[in-house]
Amino acid sequence: MRASTRCPHAGDGSEAVQRAAMMDIDLAILDIAMPRMTGLQAAREISRRATGLRILMLSMYDNEQYFFEALKAGAAGYVLKSVADRDLVEACRAVRRGEPFVYAGALTALITEYLRRSRNGDRIPTSILTPREEEIVKLIAEGHSSREIADTLVISAKTVDRHRANIMQKLGMHDRLDLTRFAIRVGLVEP
Repeated sequence: MRASTRCPHAGDGSEAVQRAAMMDIDLAILDIAMPRMTGLQAAREISRRATGLRILMLSMYDNEQYFFEALKAGAAGYVLKSVADRDLVEACRAVRRGEPFVYAGALTALITEYLRRSRNGDRIPTSILTPREEEIVKLIAEGHSSREIADTLVISAKTVDRHRANIMQKLGMHDRLDLTRFAIRVGLVEP
C-alpha cells in the first residue's frame, strides 16, 4: 500500500474488486479460494478495471493448473499459504517492483512436470477444469437442468450432480449464477 501503515482488507472477492476500484493501492493480495467471487475471478476483474494494480495470489493449492490460471487472470506472483510466513514479504516486494514471484519449490516442480508432459505428448493443462467439466459448466450456464445435461451427454443425472459439486469446489463457487458468470468470463458462453 502507498504510504499507509493500515492495509485495507476485503471479506470476499467482490469486495476486493470494489476496494481496488475505489482506493489508491498498488498491490492486492488475493486468496485463491475467496467467498462470493474467487480470487481468480477477482484478479480477472481487477486486472480489467485497474491496469496499474499488481496482484499477488495466495493459495493452499500446490498445483500448476491453479498457478497458470492465476497468471492468466493477471497475477504477477503466486505464494503457497504453507510457506507464506517465509515468502510473503519477499513476494510483495518483487511484485511491487514489477517482477514475477513464484515460490522456489514450484519452479522445479512446474518445469519437471511440463517437460514430462511434453516428452510424453500429454496435453499441457490450460484450465483448472477438465474438458467434461467445461462442457457441463457451459450447459449449466445455458440454463439446462441436470436431467437435460445427463440426456445430452449420455450420463446419469447423479454423475452431472457430482461433476457440478466438483466444479463448484474447484472454483470456490456456490451457485448457478456464479457458474454462469464464470462461463461468460472464460468464453464458454456468449453474454
